[in-house]
Parts: sequence; structure tokens; C-alpha cells
Amino acid sequence: MQLRAEAIILAVRPHGENGAIVRAMTGDAGMLAGYVRGGRSRQHRPILQPGNVVLGEWRARTAEQLPALTLELLHSRAPMFREPLPAAAFEWATALTAAVLPEGQAYPAIHTALCGMLDAIEAAPAARGWGVALVRYELLLLAALGFGLDLERCAATGGTDGLAFVSPKSGAAVSRGAALGYEARLLPLPDFVRVGGVAEWADILDGLKLTGHFLERDLLHGRAVEILAARQRLIERINRAVA
Repeated sequence: MQLRAEAIILAVRPHGENGAIVRAMTGDAGMLAGYVRGGRSRQHRPILQPGNVVLGEWRARTAEQLPALTLELLHSRAPMFREPLPAAAFEWATALTAAVLPEGQAYPAIHTALCGMLDAIEAAPAARGWGVALVRYELLLLAALGFGLDLERCAATGGTDGLAFVSPKSGAAVSRGAALGYEARLLPLPDFVRVGGVAEWADILDGLKLTGHFLERDLLHGRAVEILAARQRLIERINRAVA
């Protein structure tokens, strides 16, 4: 195997005395892992930051072997990690992507969406726009991996008007009328999720509550607790920003 491609750093795990196993997302080859010699050194630490854009070169003698990976930094997002809210968003988005995507399978739409969302966070760390993009990114991940939600019509009536909730069991939309008396058992469906547009932080938090339920149930069940802890840190920091 030999591949040279631009990629987004997703996750870094120490390996051996001074090395690191790095997972990075490419546009054409999907997520790839590689061993970076000296990956825990001072020289590599600024490069191996989740969210950074690198030029990677993966080399392996056989398909079964973990490739050796060398990296050249193309764009650093490290300054964003000095700010709690964008740092939490970067940490969650990259950790989630690394945890749920299979290696070596191309997901160009996910790569494009991840690039766009990270760019939006970097351009306006305190703005609400990237929160909308994050909810949409999580919905895209669910759909791409076979767990898409059915938000086009009411599961009870078949109608398309007044959709305001989602069934936590089926992932199907429910209209306000059909939900009467059962609202507490359902998940909120903010308007921006279906029709687009801007959203307030309260709506974004409702959107994250919606996607979080299905991510935890369908994609992250039984996974490392630190991944969900990263999401909880993000929610807490959004709540602080709103307060």
C-alpha cells in the first residue's frame, strides 16, 4: 500500500515508547490509520491535533500491515483549542467520526461536511451557525451508516404539516396534533432540522438532544465512555455560552 493524500486528523493514540497510531479522514479513501514514528514527540505534537489538515503518506508492504505514516502540516487549527467552546466542538466531532466510520471506505459527503463544519467553527467560534452544521453532520453520519431518521411525514397520520416531535423508538416524525398528551415521551424536532435556516441555541440544543439519542443507541452503544464524555463537555459549554 502506498497513498499520498490530504487528510483531517481525527484521533491520536499513544503506541509504544514514543509512537502514535493516528486516524485521519481523506476525501477519496475514507478514514485511514497509520503509525507515526515519534508521534508523541514535541516535534509532532502540534501536527497531531484533531481537526488539523495534513498531507499524509501511508506506506505498508502488505494489506494486513499497519501502514507507516508521515505527515506534513497544511493547516493548523490548534489556536482554536485555547477557546473552550470550539475546542469541545472539535474534540467531539473528530472523536465521533473516528469511532463510527469503518476504515478504508470512502465517504466523500461526510468528508466534505466535516471540512465545512470545522471551517465554520474556526471562522466564527461563538456563532450559532456551526451548531446548526453540527446537528446536520450528526444526522448525515446516522444516515450514511444505515440509521437515518424519517422526518418527512407524521408516523401516525401520514401528514406533512406541524411536524414537531420524533419517536425515540422508530426515529419517525410525529405531528403536534398526533403527539397531544404524549409530548414528554417524544424527542423535540426543531424547525431548522427539516426546513433549514438559522436557529437559536435553544433549538440547537434540542437538535443535539435528538441526534444524541440515536447516536448513543445505534452507533455508540458499548463504545468507550470517553467519546460520550466529549459530547457531554460540548453540551455543558454550550449551556454556559447560552446562560
